[in-house]
Amino acid sequence: MIKMFWKRLPISPVTLGLFSVITTTTSAMSAAGDANALPILAGTVQESAGQVTSVSQLSDVQPTDWAFGALQSLVERYGCIAGYPNATYRGNRALTRYEFAAGINACLERVNELIATATSDIVKKEDLTTLQKLQEQFAAELATLRGRVDALEPRLESLEQQQFSTTTKLNGEAIFAISGFVSGQDADNADIPRNTTFGDRVRLNFDTSFTGQDLLRVRLQALNLNYFSGEDGTETRLPEGTLAFNGEIGDEDPENNQVRVETLFYRFPLGKKTDVTFFANEGEVEDFVDTVNPYLDGDEGARGALSKFGSRNSVYYFVPSGAGVGLRHRFLDQLELSLGYLSSTASNPNTNNGFINGSYGAIAQLTFQPSDRFSIGLTYVNAYNNLGEDLATPGTGSQKANLGLVTDSRTSTNAYGLEASYQVSSRFFINAWAGYAKTRVLGVGDADIWNYAVALAFPDLGKKGNLAGIIVGMEPKVTGADGAIANVFTEVIAPQNRDSAQDRNTSLHVEGFYSYALSDNITITPGLIWLTAPNHDDRNSDAVLGVIRTTFTF
Repeated sequence: MIKMFWKRLPISPVTLGLFSVITTTTSAMSAAGDANALPILAGTVQESAGQVTSVSQLSDVQPTDWAFGALQSLVERYGCIAGYPNATYRGNRALTRYEFAAGINACLERVNELIATATSDIVKKEDLTTLQKLQEQFAAELATLRGRVDALEPRLESLEQQQFSTTTKLNGEAIFAISGFVSGQDADNADIPRNTTFGDRVRLNFDTSFTGQDLLRVRLQALNLNYFSGEDGTETRLPEGTLAFNGEIGDEDPENNQVRVETLFYRFPLGKKTDVTFFANEGEVEDFVDTVNPYLDGDEGARGALSKFGSRNSVYYFVPSGAGVGLRHRFLDQLELSLGYLSSTASNPNTNNGFINGSYGAIAQLTFQPSDRFSIGLTYVNAYNNLGEDLATPGTGSQKANLGLVTDSRTSTNAYGLEASYQVSSRFFINAWAGYAKTRVLGVGDADIWNYAVALAFPDLGKKGNLAGIIVGMEPKVTGADGAIANVFTEVIAPQNRDSAQDRNTSLHVEGFYSYALSDNITITPGLIWLTAPNHDDRNSDAVLGVIRTTFTF
Protein backbone atom coordinates (compact mmCIF):
# COMPACT_ATOMS: atom_id res chain seq x y z
CA MET A 1 0.00 0.00 0.00
CA ILE A 2 2.76 2.45 0.94
CA LYS A 3 4.67 1.64 -2.25
CA MET A 4 1.60 2.31 -4.43
CA PHE A 5 0.99 5.55 -2.56
CA TRP A 6 4.44 6.89 -3.30
CA LYS A 7 4.05 6.04 -7.03
CA ARG A 8 0.83 8.01 -7.23
CA LEU A 9 1.96 10.94 -5.11
CA PRO A 10 3.59 13.86 -7.00
CA ILE A 11 6.96 14.63 -5.53
CA SER A 12 7.03 18.34 -4.82
CA PRO A 13 8.42 20.55 -2.06
CA VAL A 14 4.96 21.07 -0.62
CA THR A 15 4.21 17.34 -0.62
CA LEU A 16 7.46 16.51 1.09
CA GLY A 17 6.84 19.26 3.57
CA LEU A 18 3.41 17.92 4.37
CA PHE A 19 4.86 14.48 5.05
CA SER A 20 7.46 16.01 7.36
CA VAL A 21 4.91 18.22 9.09
CA ILE A 22 2.46 15.42 9.71
CA THR A 23 5.15 13.00 10.87
CA THR A 24 6.14 15.35 13.66
CA THR A 25 2.60 16.39 14.43
CA THR A 26 1.24 12.92 14.89
CA SER A 27 4.25 11.73 16.84
CA ALA A 28 3.36 14.42 19.31
CA MET A 29 -0.22 13.16 19.39
CA SER A 30 0.98 9.68 20.27
CA ALA A 31 3.07 11.03 23.13
CA ALA A 32 0.09 11.89 25.34
CA GLY A 33 1.40 12.38 28.83
CA ASP A 34 4.53 14.18 27.65
CA ALA A 35 4.11 17.83 28.62
CA ASN A 36 6.12 18.90 25.59
CA ALA A 37 4.28 16.70 23.11
CA LEU A 38 1.98 19.29 21.50
CA PRO A 39 0.72 19.28 17.90
CA ILE A 40 2.91 21.39 15.62
CA LEU A 41 0.42 22.23 12.89
CA ALA A 42 -0.91 25.76 12.95
CA GLY A 43 -4.67 25.89 13.13
CA THR A 44 -5.04 22.88 15.48
CA VAL A 45 -6.74 23.09 18.84
CA GLN A 46 -3.50 23.09 20.80
CA GLU A 47 -1.66 25.81 18.93
CA SER A 48 -0.05 26.95 22.18
CA ALA A 49 3.31 25.56 21.05
CA GLY A 50 3.80 28.81 19.11
CA GLN A 51 3.57 29.75 15.41
CA VAL A 52 6.85 29.45 13.52
CA THR A 53 7.56 32.43 11.23
CA SER A 54 10.96 31.23 10.08
CA VAL A 55 12.35 27.74 9.65
CA SER A 56 15.50 28.90 11.43
CA GLN A 57 13.47 28.97 14.66
CA LEU A 58 13.51 25.17 14.66
CA SER A 59 16.79 24.23 16.32
CA ASP A 60 16.93 20.66 14.96
CA VAL A 61 16.21 21.57 11.29
CA GLN A 62 19.32 22.20 9.17
CA PRO A 63 19.66 23.53 5.59
CA THR A 64 21.18 20.17 4.65
CA ASP A 65 18.04 18.23 5.65
CA TRP A 66 16.29 16.65 2.65
CA ALA A 67 12.94 18.34 3.44
CA PHE A 68 14.37 21.74 4.35
CA GLY A 69 12.99 23.42 1.22
CA ALA A 70 9.53 22.02 1.77
CA LEU A 71 9.49 23.15 5.37
CA GLN A 72 10.69 26.60 4.41
CA SER A 73 7.94 26.89 1.79
CA LEU A 74 5.23 25.80 4.24
CA VAL A 75 6.42 28.23 6.88
CA GLU A 76 6.91 31.27 4.71
CA ARG A 77 4.00 30.82 2.26
CA TYR A 78 1.35 29.10 4.33
CA GLY A 79 2.23 29.53 8.01
CA CYS A 80 1.31 25.87 8.40
CA ILE A 81 3.88 24.86 11.01
CA ALA A 82 4.21 25.42 14.76
CA GLY A 83 7.15 24.17 16.81
CA TYR A 84 7.46 22.35 20.12
CA PRO A 85 7.84 24.51 23.25
CA ASN A 86 11.57 23.73 23.28
CA ALA A 87 11.97 25.05 19.69
CA THR A 88 12.46 21.62 18.11
CA TYR A 89 10.70 19.98 15.16
CA ARG A 90 11.47 16.23 15.57
CA GLY A 91 10.98 15.42 11.92
CA ASN A 92 12.21 11.83 12.02
CA ARG A 93 9.56 10.32 14.31
CA ALA A 94 7.12 7.67 12.96
CA LEU A 95 3.34 7.98 12.49
CA THR A 96 0.31 5.80 11.76
CA ARG A 97 -2.12 6.22 8.85
CA TYR A 98 -4.76 7.55 11.23
CA GLU A 99 -2.33 10.13 12.53
CA PHE A 100 -1.31 11.06 9.00
CA ALA A 101 -4.96 11.58 8.07
CA ALA A 102 -5.53 13.81 11.08
CA GLY A 103 -2.47 15.87 10.19
CA ILE A 104 -3.54 16.31 6.55
CA ASN A 105 -6.96 17.45 7.71
CA ALA A 106 -5.47 20.01 10.10
CA CYS A 107 -3.21 21.46 7.38
CA LEU A 108 -6.08 21.60 4.90
CA GLU A 109 -8.10 23.65 7.34
CA ARG A 110 -5.21 26.08 7.59
CA VAL A 111 -4.94 26.33 3.79
CA ASN A 112 -8.69 26.91 3.54
CA GLU A 113 -8.37 29.78 6.01
CA LEU A 114 -5.68 31.35 3.87
CA ILE A 115 -7.79 30.97 0.74
CA ALA A 116 -10.81 32.56 2.39
CA THR A 117 -8.84 35.58 3.59
CA ALA A 118 -6.28 35.89 0.81
CA THR A 119 -5.95 39.11 -1.21
CA SER A 120 -3.38 37.64 -3.57
CA ASP A 121 -2.77 34.29 -5.24
CA ILE A 122 -0.45 32.80 -2.59
CA VAL A 123 -1.64 29.22 -3.07
CA LYS A 124 -0.51 27.50 -6.24
CA LYS A 125 -2.95 25.40 -8.21
CA GLU A 126 -0.68 22.36 -8.28
CA ASP A 127 -0.37 22.46 -4.49
CA LEU A 128 -4.14 22.51 -4.13
CA THR A 129 -4.42 19.58 -6.53
CA THR A 130 -1.93 17.60 -4.48
CA LEU A 131 -3.74 18.35 -1.24
CA GLN A 132 -7.07 17.42 -2.79
CA LYS A 133 -5.72 14.04 -3.87
CA LEU A 134 -4.36 13.39 -0.38
CA GLN A 135 -7.67 14.32 1.17
CA GLU A 136 -9.56 11.99 -1.19
CA GLN A 137 -7.18 9.08 -0.61
CA PHE A 138 -7.47 9.35 3.16
CA ALA A 139 -11.19 10.06 3.23
CA ALA A 140 -11.93 6.59 4.67
CA GLU A 141 -9.44 7.06 7.51
CA LEU A 142 -10.82 10.50 8.27
CA ALA A 143 -14.36 9.13 8.36
CA THR A 144 -13.29 6.29 10.66
CA LEU A 145 -11.49 8.68 12.97
CA ARG A 146 -14.51 11.00 13.04
CA GLY A 147 -16.75 8.05 13.88
CA ARG A 148 -14.51 6.97 16.73
CA VAL A 149 -14.55 10.48 18.19
CA ASP A 150 -18.34 10.66 17.85
CA ALA A 151 -18.69 7.33 19.66
CA LEU A 152 -16.37 8.42 22.47
CA GLU A 153 -18.24 11.63 23.23
CA PRO A 154 -21.43 9.99 24.66
CA ARG A 155 -19.35 7.45 26.57
CA LEU A 156 -17.28 10.24 28.12
CA GLU A 157 -20.42 12.15 29.02
CA SER A 158 -21.87 9.03 30.66
CA LEU A 159 -18.70 8.44 32.68
CA GLU A 160 -18.63 12.03 33.88
CA GLN A 161 -22.20 11.71 35.10
CA GLN A 162 -21.78 8.32 36.77
CA GLN A 163 -18.27 8.47 38.20
CA PHE A 164 -17.97 8.45 41.97
CA SER A 165 -15.33 11.14 42.15
CA THR A 166 -12.59 12.63 40.01
CA THR A 167 -10.20 12.59 42.94
CA THR A 168 -11.21 9.55 45.04
CA LYS A 169 -10.43 5.87 44.54
CA LEU A 170 -12.17 3.05 46.37
CA ASN A 171 -10.28 -0.07 47.42
CA GLY A 172 -11.17 -2.74 49.90
CA GLU A 173 -10.09 -5.77 51.85
CA ALA A 174 -11.92 -8.62 53.55
CA ILE A 175 -10.48 -11.22 55.91
CA PHE A 176 -12.23 -14.48 56.79
CA ALA A 177 -10.42 -16.36 59.56
CA ILE A 178 -10.90 -19.77 61.17
CA SER A 179 -8.87 -20.20 64.36
CA GLY A 180 -8.75 -22.14 67.59
CA PHE A 181 -6.45 -23.65 70.21
CA VAL A 182 -5.91 -27.37 69.86
CA SER A 183 -4.02 -27.76 73.15
CA GLY A 184 -2.48 -25.88 76.05
CA GLN A 185 -3.15 -23.99 79.27
CA ASP A 186 -3.52 -20.29 79.96
CA ALA A 187 -1.77 -18.06 82.50
CA ASP A 188 -3.95 -19.45 85.31
CA ASN A 189 -2.96 -23.06 84.63
CA ALA A 190 -6.45 -23.70 83.27
CA ASP A 191 -7.15 -25.55 80.05
CA ILE A 192 -7.78 -23.24 77.12
CA PRO A 193 -11.25 -23.93 75.62
CA ARG A 194 -11.00 -26.04 72.47
CA ASN A 195 -13.35 -23.84 70.51
CA THR A 196 -13.09 -23.16 66.79
CA THR A 197 -14.02 -19.62 65.84
CA PHE A 198 -14.91 -18.08 62.51
CA GLY A 199 -14.74 -14.33 62.10
CA ASP A 200 -14.21 -11.55 59.64
CA ARG A 201 -12.72 -8.11 59.21
CA VAL A 202 -13.87 -5.93 56.31
CA ARG A 203 -12.32 -2.61 55.29
CA LEU A 204 -13.21 -0.05 52.65
CA ASN A 205 -10.68 2.69 51.92
CA PHE A 206 -11.64 5.94 50.25
CA ASP A 207 -8.31 7.36 49.05
CA THR A 208 -8.42 10.94 47.82
CA SER A 209 -5.63 13.00 46.29
CA PHE A 210 -5.97 16.71 45.54
CA THR A 211 -2.50 17.33 44.14
CA GLY A 212 -1.35 13.88 43.04
CA GLN A 213 1.19 13.78 45.87
CA ASP A 214 -1.05 13.95 48.94
CA LEU A 215 -3.45 11.36 50.39
CA LEU A 216 -6.65 11.72 52.39
CA ARG A 217 -7.78 8.30 53.62
CA VAL A 218 -11.16 7.53 55.12
CA ARG A 219 -11.46 3.88 56.16
CA LEU A 220 -14.69 2.14 57.09
CA GLN A 221 -14.33 -1.09 59.04
CA ALA A 222 -16.51 -3.86 60.43
CA LEU A 223 -15.15 -6.86 62.38
CA ASN A 224 -16.15 -9.54 64.85
CA LEU A 225 -12.83 -11.30 65.47
CA ASN A 226 -12.52 -11.90 69.20
CA TYR A 227 -9.40 -11.98 71.27
CA PHE A 228 -8.69 -15.27 73.05
CA SER A 229 -9.08 -14.24 76.69
CA GLY A 230 -10.90 -15.13 79.89
CA GLU A 231 -14.48 -16.31 80.05
CA ASP A 232 -15.93 -12.83 80.49
CA GLY A 233 -13.80 -11.36 77.72
CA THR A 234 -12.21 -8.72 79.94
CA GLU A 235 -9.35 -10.66 81.52
CA THR A 236 -6.09 -11.13 79.63
CA ARG A 237 -5.38 -14.69 80.62
CA LEU A 238 -3.15 -15.31 77.62
CA PRO A 239 -1.92 -12.17 75.84
CA GLU A 240 0.64 -14.26 73.95
CA GLY A 241 -0.25 -15.51 70.51
CA THR A 242 -2.81 -12.81 69.78
CA LEU A 243 -3.60 -12.65 66.08
CA ALA A 244 -2.62 -9.51 64.22
CA PHE A 245 -6.14 -9.02 62.86
CA ASN A 246 -8.05 -9.64 66.11
CA GLY A 247 -10.22 -7.06 67.84
CA GLU A 248 -8.93 -4.99 70.72
CA ILE A 249 -7.82 -6.87 73.81
CA GLY A 250 -10.49 -6.90 76.50
CA ASP A 251 -13.41 -6.53 74.09
CA GLU A 252 -15.89 -9.31 74.72
CA ASP A 253 -17.52 -8.79 71.33
CA PRO A 254 -15.50 -6.26 69.32
CA GLU A 255 -18.00 -4.12 67.45
CA ASN A 256 -20.10 -7.13 66.32
CA ASN A 257 -19.56 -6.17 62.67
CA GLN A 258 -20.82 -2.66 63.20
CA VAL A 259 -19.51 -0.30 60.54
CA ARG A 260 -17.48 2.64 61.81
CA VAL A 261 -14.81 5.06 60.65
CA GLU A 262 -11.72 3.13 61.70
CA THR A 263 -9.07 5.41 60.21
CA LEU A 264 -8.98 9.02 59.09
CA PHE A 265 -5.70 10.67 58.14
CA TYR A 266 -4.22 13.17 55.70
CA ARG A 267 -0.65 12.86 54.35
CA PHE A 268 1.14 15.48 52.29
CA PRO A 269 4.73 16.28 51.25
CA LEU A 270 6.57 19.08 53.00
CA GLY A 271 9.32 19.79 50.50
CA LYS A 272 10.97 17.05 48.48
CA LYS A 273 12.22 14.88 51.35
CA THR A 274 9.58 15.13 54.07
CA ASP A 275 6.12 13.62 54.42
CA VAL A 276 3.73 14.69 57.18
CA THR A 277 0.65 12.76 58.28
CA PHE A 278 -2.13 14.05 60.54
CA PHE A 279 -4.31 11.37 62.16
CA ALA A 280 -7.82 12.17 63.34
CA ASN A 281 -8.24 8.70 64.86
CA GLU A 282 -6.71 5.23 64.97
CA GLY A 283 -3.33 6.25 63.60
CA GLU A 284 -0.83 3.40 63.53
CA VAL A 285 2.96 3.38 63.78
CA GLU A 286 3.24 1.47 60.52
CA ASP A 287 1.60 4.40 58.70
CA PHE A 288 4.74 6.54 59.05
CA VAL A 289 7.52 4.27 60.40
CA ASP A 290 9.42 1.53 58.59
CA THR A 291 9.21 -1.42 60.99
CA VAL A 292 12.10 -3.11 59.15
CA ASN A 293 10.25 -6.39 58.81
CA PRO A 294 9.49 -6.70 55.09
CA TYR A 295 6.87 -9.23 54.01
CA LEU A 296 5.95 -10.17 57.60
CA ASP A 297 4.45 -6.85 58.74
CA GLY A 298 1.49 -6.58 56.39
CA ASP A 299 -1.36 -4.11 56.96
CA GLU A 300 -2.31 -5.21 60.49
CA GLY A 301 -2.46 -8.88 59.74
CA ALA A 302 -4.05 -8.89 56.29
CA ARG A 303 -0.78 -10.26 54.92
CA GLY A 304 2.44 -11.56 56.39
CA ALA A 305 2.67 -12.95 59.91
CA LEU A 306 -0.47 -14.20 61.62
CA SER A 307 0.35 -12.89 65.10
CA LYS A 308 0.97 -9.43 66.50
CA PHE A 309 4.31 -10.57 67.88
CA GLY A 310 5.44 -11.98 64.53
CA SER A 311 4.54 -8.77 62.71
CA ARG A 312 7.05 -6.43 64.36
CA ASN A 313 9.16 -5.58 67.39
CA SER A 314 6.89 -5.35 70.44
CA VAL A 315 8.29 -1.94 71.44
CA TYR A 316 6.18 -0.44 68.63
CA TYR A 317 3.05 -1.48 70.52
CA PHE A 318 3.84 0.92 73.36
CA VAL A 319 2.57 3.61 70.96
CA PRO A 320 -1.24 3.38 71.12
CA SER A 321 -3.40 3.77 68.05
CA GLY A 322 -5.09 7.16 68.10
CA ALA A 323 -4.98 10.77 66.99
CA GLY A 324 -1.75 12.63 66.39
CA VAL A 325 0.93 13.39 63.86
CA GLY A 326 3.69 11.46 62.11
CA LEU A 327 6.68 12.75 60.14
CA ARG A 328 9.04 10.96 57.79
CA HIS A 329 12.18 12.74 56.57
CA ARG A 330 14.79 11.33 54.18
CA PHE A 331 18.22 12.85 54.77
CA LEU A 332 19.67 10.61 52.06
CA ASP A 333 18.48 7.61 50.09
CA GLN A 334 20.14 5.50 52.77
CA LEU A 335 19.09 7.41 55.91
CA GLU A 336 15.58 8.22 57.14
CA LEU A 337 14.17 9.74 60.33
CA SER A 338 10.64 9.02 61.54
CA LEU A 339 8.97 11.00 64.35
CA GLY A 340 5.46 10.66 65.72
CA TYR A 341 3.07 11.30 68.56
CA LEU A 342 -0.26 9.45 68.99
CA SER A 343 -2.81 9.67 71.78
CA SER A 344 -5.68 7.27 72.44
CA THR A 345 -7.47 9.79 74.70
CA ALA A 346 -7.17 12.83 72.42
CA SER A 347 -10.93 13.41 72.16
CA ASN A 348 -11.65 12.82 75.87
CA PRO A 349 -12.15 16.17 77.68
CA ASN A 350 -12.16 14.69 81.19
CA THR A 351 -9.45 15.20 83.79
CA ASN A 352 -6.13 13.44 83.09
CA ASN A 353 -7.14 12.81 79.50
CA GLY A 354 -7.01 14.76 76.27
CA PHE A 355 -4.26 14.97 73.68
CA ILE A 356 -1.43 15.90 76.08
CA ASN A 357 -2.45 14.74 79.56
CA GLY A 358 -3.92 11.36 78.64
CA SER A 359 -2.42 8.14 77.29
CA TYR A 360 0.10 8.73 74.52
CA GLY A 361 3.12 7.32 72.76
CA ALA A 362 5.95 9.31 71.17
CA ILE A 363 8.35 7.56 68.81
CA ALA A 364 11.60 8.41 67.05
CA GLN A 365 13.43 6.07 64.69
CA LEU A 366 16.48 6.24 62.49
CA THR A 367 16.40 3.79 59.61
CA PHE A 368 19.71 3.15 57.84
CA GLN A 369 20.01 1.22 54.59
CA PRO A 370 23.68 0.93 53.67
CA SER A 371 22.83 -1.31 50.69
CA ASP A 372 19.80 -2.51 48.77
CA ARG A 373 19.89 -5.74 50.75
CA PHE A 374 20.47 -4.59 54.31
CA SER A 375 18.38 -2.32 56.55
CA ILE A 376 18.67 -1.47 60.22
CA GLY A 377 16.44 0.54 62.53
CA LEU A 378 17.10 2.22 65.88
CA THR A 379 13.89 2.98 67.76
CA TYR A 380 13.02 4.99 70.88
CA VAL A 381 9.54 5.20 72.42
CA ASN A 382 8.30 7.25 75.34
CA ALA A 383 4.81 6.29 76.46
CA TYR A 384 2.35 7.13 79.21
CA ASN A 385 -0.52 4.81 80.09
CA ASN A 386 -3.44 6.41 81.91
CA LEU A 387 -5.18 4.23 84.52
CA GLY A 388 -4.79 0.98 82.67
CA GLU A 389 -6.94 2.03 79.72
CA ASP A 390 -4.20 0.86 77.36
CA LEU A 391 -1.87 -2.08 77.62
CA ALA A 392 1.86 -1.72 77.75
CA THR A 393 2.44 -4.25 74.97
CA PRO A 394 -1.09 -5.09 73.77
CA GLY A 395 -1.44 -8.57 72.42
CA THR A 396 2.11 -9.67 73.14
CA GLY A 397 3.98 -10.94 76.19
CA SER A 398 3.00 -12.19 79.62
CA GLN A 399 0.42 -10.73 81.97
CA LYS A 400 3.13 -9.05 84.00
CA ALA A 401 4.63 -7.47 80.88
CA ASN A 402 1.26 -5.74 80.45
CA LEU A 403 1.55 -3.82 83.69
CA GLY A 404 -0.89 -1.08 82.74
CA LEU A 405 -3.75 -3.58 82.75
CA VAL A 406 -2.90 -6.00 85.52
CA THR A 407 -2.15 -3.27 88.08
CA ASP A 408 -4.89 -0.84 86.94
CA SER A 409 -2.29 1.87 87.59
CA ARG A 410 -0.66 4.63 85.64
CA THR A 411 2.55 3.59 83.94
CA SER A 412 5.36 5.40 82.18
CA THR A 413 7.68 3.64 79.72
CA ASN A 414 10.95 4.30 77.95
CA ALA A 415 11.53 1.63 75.30
CA TYR A 416 14.42 0.96 72.91
CA GLY A 417 14.40 -1.24 69.83
CA LEU A 418 16.90 -2.61 67.33
CA GLU A 419 15.58 -4.05 64.07
CA ALA A 420 17.46 -5.50 61.10
CA SER A 421 16.62 -7.12 57.78
CA TYR A 422 18.95 -8.81 55.31
CA GLN A 423 18.04 -10.02 51.83
CA VAL A 424 20.04 -13.18 51.19
CA SER A 425 18.45 -13.54 47.75
CA SER A 426 15.35 -12.38 45.94
CA ARG A 427 13.45 -15.23 47.61
CA PHE A 428 14.99 -15.32 51.07
CA PHE A 429 14.97 -12.63 53.78
CA ILE A 430 16.32 -12.81 57.34
CA ASN A 431 14.75 -10.43 59.86
CA ALA A 432 15.64 -9.98 63.53
CA TRP A 433 14.83 -7.63 66.36
CA ALA A 434 15.33 -7.04 70.06
CA GLY A 435 13.49 -4.68 72.36
CA TYR A 436 13.99 -3.43 75.92
CA ALA A 437 11.56 -1.37 77.99
CA LYS A 438 11.85 0.22 81.40
CA THR A 439 8.26 0.51 82.61
CA ARG A 440 7.41 2.35 85.82
CA VAL A 441 4.23 1.81 87.75
CA LEU A 442 3.93 5.35 89.07
CA GLY A 443 4.39 5.51 92.81
CA VAL A 444 5.23 1.80 93.03
CA GLY A 445 8.33 0.67 91.15
CA ASP A 446 10.08 -0.23 87.90
CA ALA A 447 10.13 -3.32 85.71
CA ASP A 448 12.54 -4.42 82.97
CA ILE A 449 10.85 -5.98 79.94
CA TRP A 450 12.64 -7.73 77.06
CA ASN A 451 11.59 -9.31 73.78
CA TYR A 452 13.47 -10.67 70.74
CA ALA A 453 12.91 -12.73 67.61
CA VAL A 454 14.46 -14.08 64.43
CA ALA A 455 12.21 -14.41 61.39
CA LEU A 456 12.68 -15.93 57.94
CA ALA A 457 10.60 -14.91 54.93
CA PHE A 458 10.44 -16.78 51.61
CA PRO A 459 8.59 -14.66 49.03
CA ASP A 460 7.33 -16.29 45.80
CA LEU A 461 7.88 -19.77 47.21
CA GLY A 462 6.17 -22.18 44.82
CA LYS A 463 4.93 -19.42 42.54
CA LYS A 464 4.84 -15.65 42.28
CA GLY A 465 2.73 -14.07 45.01
CA ASN A 466 3.17 -16.84 47.56
CA LEU A 467 4.92 -16.30 50.90
CA ALA A 468 6.23 -18.61 53.59
CA GLY A 469 7.37 -17.41 57.00
CA ILE A 470 8.93 -18.75 60.19
CA ILE A 471 9.22 -16.72 63.41
CA VAL A 472 10.99 -17.84 66.58
CA GLY A 473 11.39 -15.56 69.56
CA MET A 474 10.56 -14.54 73.11
CA GLU A 475 7.47 -12.42 73.63
CA PRO A 476 7.81 -9.55 76.17
CA LYS A 477 8.99 -10.88 79.52
CA VAL A 478 9.59 -9.16 82.84
CA THR A 479 13.20 -10.07 83.62
CA GLY A 480 13.54 -7.89 86.69
CA ALA A 481 11.24 -5.72 88.80
CA ASP A 482 10.87 -4.00 92.15
CA GLY A 483 9.17 -6.29 94.61
CA ALA A 484 6.57 -3.66 95.46
CA ILE A 485 4.92 -4.20 92.09
CA ALA A 486 3.76 -7.66 93.15
CA ASN A 487 1.82 -6.07 96.02
CA VAL A 488 -0.46 -4.15 93.64
CA PHE A 489 -1.43 -7.04 91.38
CA THR A 490 -5.19 -7.39 91.25
CA GLU A 491 -7.28 -10.52 90.92
CA VAL A 492 -6.40 -10.63 87.23
CA ILE A 493 -3.16 -12.28 88.33
CA ALA A 494 -3.73 -15.83 89.52
CA PRO A 495 -2.52 -16.63 93.04
CA GLN A 496 0.26 -18.81 91.68
CA ASN A 497 1.73 -15.78 89.90
CA ARG A 498 1.56 -13.20 92.69
CA ASP A 499 4.65 -14.26 94.57
CA SER A 500 7.01 -12.26 92.34
CA ALA A 501 6.92 -9.18 90.16
CA GLN A 502 9.02 -10.84 87.47
CA ASP A 503 8.18 -13.76 85.21
CA ARG A 504 9.08 -17.23 86.42
CA ASN A 505 10.43 -18.89 83.24
CA THR A 506 10.96 -18.23 79.53
CA SER A 507 8.38 -18.99 76.88
CA LEU A 508 9.18 -19.29 73.19
CA HIS A 509 6.90 -18.19 70.40
CA VAL A 510 7.25 -20.43 67.32
CA GLU A 511 5.15 -19.53 64.28
CA GLY A 512 4.96 -20.88 60.77
CA PHE A 513 2.65 -20.01 57.90
CA TYR A 514 2.32 -20.36 54.14
CA SER A 515 0.36 -17.88 52.04
CA TYR A 516 -0.89 -19.31 48.77
CA ALA A 517 -2.06 -16.82 46.14
CA LEU A 518 -5.11 -18.25 44.40
CA SER A 519 -5.13 -15.10 42.27
CA ASP A 520 -3.96 -11.50 42.42
CA ASN A 521 -6.91 -10.78 44.72
CA ILE A 522 -7.34 -13.91 46.87
CA THR A 523 -4.79 -15.40 49.27
CA ILE A 524 -5.23 -18.33 51.68
CA THR A 525 -2.84 -18.59 54.63
CA PRO A 526 -2.82 -21.63 56.93
CA GLY A 527 -0.48 -21.51 59.90
CA LEU A 528 0.37 -22.67 63.43
CA ILE A 529 1.50 -20.77 66.51
CA TRP A 530 3.21 -22.80 69.24
CA LEU A 531 3.74 -21.25 72.68
CA THR A 532 6.02 -23.10 75.04
CA ALA A 533 5.43 -22.46 78.77
CA PRO A 534 2.60 -19.95 78.25
CA ASN A 535 2.82 -16.76 80.29
CA HIS A 536 6.55 -17.50 80.74
CA ASP A 537 5.63 -20.19 83.28
CA ASP A 538 6.62 -23.82 82.72
CA ARG A 539 3.80 -24.96 85.00
CA ASN A 540 1.46 -24.28 82.08
CA SER A 541 1.40 -26.86 79.28
CA ASP A 542 2.36 -25.75 75.78
CA ALA A 543 -0.37 -24.08 73.74
CA VAL A 544 -0.92 -24.60 70.01
CA LEU A 545 -3.13 -22.27 67.98
CA GLY A 546 -4.22 -23.13 64.44
CA VAL A 547 -5.27 -20.47 61.94
CA ILE A 548 -6.58 -20.33 58.38
CA ARG A 549 -6.75 -16.77 57.07
CA THR A 550 -8.30 -15.89 53.71
CA THR A 551 -7.69 -12.38 52.42
CA PHE A 552 -9.63 -10.75 49.58
CA THR A 553 -8.45 -7.48 48.08
CA PHE A 554 -10.36 -5.40 45.58
